[in-house]
Amino acid sequence: MAACLNPPRLSSTEDDSVILFSTSNSPEESISASSSSFHHSPPPSQQQFRTAYKLSVRNLSYTLQPNKRTFLSFCHQSKNPEPLSILNSISFVARRSEIVAVAGPSGTGKSTLLRIMAGRVKDEDFDPKSISINDQPMTSPAQLRKTCGFVAQEDNLLPMLTVRETLLFSAKFRLKEMTPKDRELRVESLLQELGLLHVADSFVGDEDIRGISGGERKRVSIGVDMIHNPPILLLDEPTSGLDSTSALQVIELLSSIVKANHRIVVLSIHQPSYRILQYVSKFLILSHGSVVHNGSLEQLEETISKLGFQIPKQLNALEFSMEIIRGLEDSSSKYESSIIEEKEPFQHLLWPEEENCGGVQIVQSQFTKESFSSLCYAYLIEILVLCSRFWKITYRTKQLFLARTMQALVGGFGLGSVYIKVRRDEGGIAERLGLFAFSLSFLLSSTVEALPIYLQERSVLMKEASRGAYRISSYMIANTFIFLPFLFVVSTLFAVPVYWLVGLNPSLSAFTFFTFVVWLIVLMASSLVLFLSAVSPDFISGNSLICTVLGAFFLFSGYFIPKESIPKYWLFLYYVSLYRYPLDALLTNEYWNVRNECFSHQIEGSQCLITGFDVLKSRGLERDNRWINVGIMLAFFLLYRVLCWIILARKASKTTI
Repeated sequence: MAACLNPPRLSSTEDDSVILFSTSNSPEESISASSSSFHHSPPPSQQQFRTAYKLSVRNLSYTLQPNKRTFLSFCHQSKNPEPLSILNSISFVARRSEIVAVAGPSGTGKSTLLRIMAGRVKDEDFDPKSISINDQPMTSPAQLRKTCGFVAQEDNLLPMLTVRETLLFSAKFRLKEMTPKDRELRVESLLQELGLLHVADSFVGDEDIRGISGGERKRVSIGVDMIHNPPILLLDEPTSGLDSTSALQVIELLSSIVKANHRIVVLSIHQPSYRILQYVSKFLILSHGSVVHNGSLEQLEETISKLGFQIPKQLNALEFSMEIIRGLEDSSSKYESSIIEEKEPFQHLLWPEEENCGGVQIVQSQFTKESFSSLCYAYLIEILVLCSRFWKITYRTKQLFLARTMQALVGGFGLGSVYIKVRRDEGGIAERLGLFAFSLSFLLSSTVEALPIYLQERSVLMKEASRGAYRISSYMIANTFIFLPFLFVVSTLFAVPVYWLVGLNPSLSAFTFFTFVVWLIVLMASSLVLFLSAVSPDFISGNSLICTVLGAFFLFSGYFIPKESIPKYWLFLYYVSLYRYPLDALLTNEYWNVRNECFSHQIEGSQCLITGFDVLKSRGLERDNRWINVGIMLAFFLLYRVLCWIILARKASKTTI
């Protein structure tokens, strides 16, 4: 464990796959184990890219396979759905310092093309011969994910972070080999490059939280995927939803990036204005998944003229081409899509920093003690960075912070005032049981308000994890570390007024255990909501699922229906109910120390009718199983988080964000 706490001496070991990113001649590289749940992002070049890059797409086709037939489809005797062809033999070349715009009517496969080029596709659906960089074929989507920066159409950002914090956290995740000072300089340089210095300390915001404008938010999204200096940048409709001025600013930004850093930029676009067209080097127009034009704007105008059409003054050539797309389809039959301009083969690495760099290196990982130390240290730093981000978001999310605090105080004092100074007689026994049951229901349902926050974070998590920014396990551990003390404070605020106003077991040890159980209840509920947020597509279905699950757990907790009366086919719910174990623990904590005390006497005489042990025996609690119940509650807390981790890791591996 000591190795985890000391910064490692970075070695020259690399990922088992081909090194796709080479920096200076220094042998220092980040370590990535093949058994890791993600691939670390390659280190960035600190100088401008000097080598001529070429992105080649040759005969790229993509067919969407239909889902398997369901039971309902057999009932309706429906035919098997046929495979849907999305892309047909797409071929083009993009070179350094070029902006290539993919255009075409809706549904022609523009977004699909970009996602395939960005590696956002399943391995079995990827053609290793269709895409090459510097004449080196990309054999897997993972190579493309390392090579290309991809900006999705949706701006998946955390609204409660400032612009500078968003880029700085991205730098901490993607530029692990840099010093903190270098990362800060990189972020400041990028803020200036993106034209965001004037809003650097403003919240990103969203529809509900006031923040920066839509155009500025789009530039932040671009910056997040540019932080590690990818030589190829792919953008899915970066101007959609923006006004003409903001759209122009985004394209001007991309143009300056292309010229300054000699990158390749490929983007999809809808109805660009005249001013935007001048920044685009080449247009790739698609129709029904096929290329109908591949060339400059002047070549498009020439093609339109040859077809006998005249471009109206109020339209530009690209807009008019959408109106005569069928004519372009007919003329494109002469276009040999398989012919791609070729020059001398490239003899460079994909990420060279020096012009005299050699060919592609293949280095096998040597999983030594030093590499383990490096991986362990990186894992620890990753968790600490995520903890820092979680704390900022939790602290700034006032509706969650204040709502949970007020809920605990109001619930604690409210229940305490209802059951104030409960009697120690037969009637008091029923009142205590009712108090514990209602407290359980209140505490387990009090975490539902965190569902929309988890759902909002999930889209950001999927994007960052799929890009190798951090492990899903790191996210889960950091989430746990931050919420443990927060939920402990909430539990204490509820437990203190309830316990002493009601007049429960006056023992200090009993009060401590009561507070501990309340904390475990809230932790279990938090884990359950986190797990259900991972399987729920949206808030409505997630909220319905949580209510259904909690209702079933409460019904079969043994409070309403004794275990003996539960039908055998529902008995499993009794054992997995989150209500049963804390309820038994609270009852045992209340009565075990006073199990010989009498709670009901005969009306005439001194014979005792009900003792504390009789109360416990009626619930089947003849032994002190408090700590066994605590262990089971801890197991539930961990189980739901492990299940959440498995589901999120599986989704991240399949995400196309």
